Amino acid sequence: MFDFHMHSRVSFDGRASGMEMALAAKKAGLKEICFTDHLDYDPTGKMQNIAFDTAVYNAEYDSLHVDGLTIRRGVEFGMAPDNQARFRADLQRRPFDFVLGSVHFVDGMDVYFSEFFSGKTALQAQRRYLEATLACVRAQEDYDVLAHLTYISKAGGNPDPSPIRYEDHRLLLDEILKTLAARGKGLELNTSGMDRCGDYLPPADYFVRFRELGGRIVTVGSDAHSPTRVGQYSREACALLKDIFGYVCTFQGREPIFHTL
Repeated sequence: MFDFHMHSRVSFDGRASGMEMALAAKKAGLKEICFTDHLDYDPTGKMQNIAFDTAVYNAEYDSLHVDGLTIRRGVEFGMAPDNQARFRADLQRRPFDFVLGSVHFVDGMDVYFSEFFSGKTALQAQRRYLEATLACVRAQEDYDVLAHLTYISKAGGNPDPSPIRYEDHRLLLDEILKTLAARGKGLELNTSGMDRCGDYLPPADYFVRFRELGGRIVTVGSDAHSPTRVGQYSREACALLKDIFGYVCTFQGREPIFHTL
């Protein structure tokens, strides 16, 4: 089993050491993990620095070892349509095995909070978030996999924390998945929505459609920020991907590795 989306105290919102997270992974029966700490840029200026310190990152992970567990070093990059150059420069901080691209800010607002949803219906908020995501995946190249496509489903400020139905935004979602597939990018099956909005982020039918549109790369991540969530629903997520793709991917040196399930 695998968990390729994890945060330790290296991230501004992490709660545990890398060793505590790795030991939790070993206890959960995982074979391979990847730390993907936040390298994000806050356009609102309210959250100060939400990009990790490279020296802290190196000190936390470079000598980290747990017998029987493969540990990769990655990053979760906060995408915007116009921050390609800044991120490309930040990628030179150190070698990474894996780069997740995510969308946390839209129209100058953090989509986790209620401000983004104010004055919008549920469908309007979903559509605006997906429009911004499409703009990002069209503009960006320096990432490997798109993280939690339906992220706002679990947002704390979302007045309707429920899965986003594919049929409600089919044309827009098809464009996102076509873009990922055409550019050789992957789609993450993020398990953190299961106990927050009742489904994966995104749900299973998105992966069926991703394969139909030519998508090949798929990863599983818990988005754990504490040891209790490491590997959460990983076994079930891998079983789901087995039925759709027959495999799940991990990364080493920015190259996908396909694991038959």
